[in-house]
Amino acid sequence: MLQQDDLQSLRLELDRERAARKDAESRLELGQSSKLAAIGQLAAGIAHELNTPIQYIGDNLHFLDEALSDLKKMCEAYLALWEAAQKHDDLQEYCRVVSDVREEIDIEYLEEEIPQSLEQSLDGVQRVSKIVLAMKEFSHPGSDEKKEVDLSRALNSTITVSRNEWKYVAELETDIEPQLPMVTCLPGEINQVFLNLIINAAHAIEEKVGKDRKEKGLIRIGARTAGERVEITISDTGAGIPLEIRERIFEPFFTTKEVGRGTGQGLAIARSVVVDKHGGELKLESEVGQGTTFHIFLPIRSDDGGDGS
Repeated sequence: MLQQDDLQSLRLELDRERAARKDAESRLELGQSSKLAAIGQLAAGIAHELNTPIQYIGDNLHFLDEALSDLKKMCEAYLALWEAAQKHDDLQEYCRVVSDVREEIDIEYLEEEIPQSLEQSLDGVQRVSKIVLAMKEFSHPGSDEKKEVDLSRALNSTITVSRNEWKYVAELETDIEPQLPMVTCLPGEINQVFLNLIINAAHAIEEKVGKDRKEKGLIRIGARTAGERVEITISDTGAGIPLEIRERIFEPFFTTKEVGRGTGQGLAIARSVVVDKHGGELKLESEVGQGTTFHIFLPIRSDDGGDGS
């Protein structure tokens, strides 16, 4: 039987473990809140700054596109006049001047390239506008109340915002149920979960394909209704997670990444948000050398802890 001193020591040890766990959770919560606020403020600020100049550029490009069509009609009329003028001897000198100018500016080249340049520019503006919209949606300004969220839009916004992290190492495919139900959740924090898992997938693939990136991996993102819940899957063809550390990856500050690449908070935050704040589940499947899949299960109607605490 345990002696009184042994029991006292055991109690002290348990108290220390509880205090350490509580401290880790507090630091995790603080880190999560700071990170969300910083990302939201940064994204909203950049989106605001980009929006006005992009509107100017887009409006001007549309104007130039329409103006070019009008100028093309005028050029066709001038060309017909020039061809007719060549038949008159007293206009030959003027026709030679026009011919020299046509040759000098390479009119055929301009007629082919200018419309393509405008089309590419308009496409670029539309892409930037899409990024701006995605950043605005991603940065939900720190609401502490749950509300109905279109997870399809949330996923697509996060994919756009995180593109620079995965585009060099992976292709990305989506399989999202067309009529996915609205889900009651904390939008900013759910976006953070998606972002963390997508970035982790990109890093896992980079670890496997190497720095030369001669071959790309694949990130698959899916979402479907699963009874009274929605299941979101984020999978990669990366290096996989060794069996001996799978039980630890959700621990605060545990990381296998090199210094400066990860803080060890991403998966701990994801689990805290999904499980503790939304009453959901976060599961994983992994095979070393083949890849990893995270399964996020969120209740469609989440009434527990509506203040996100």
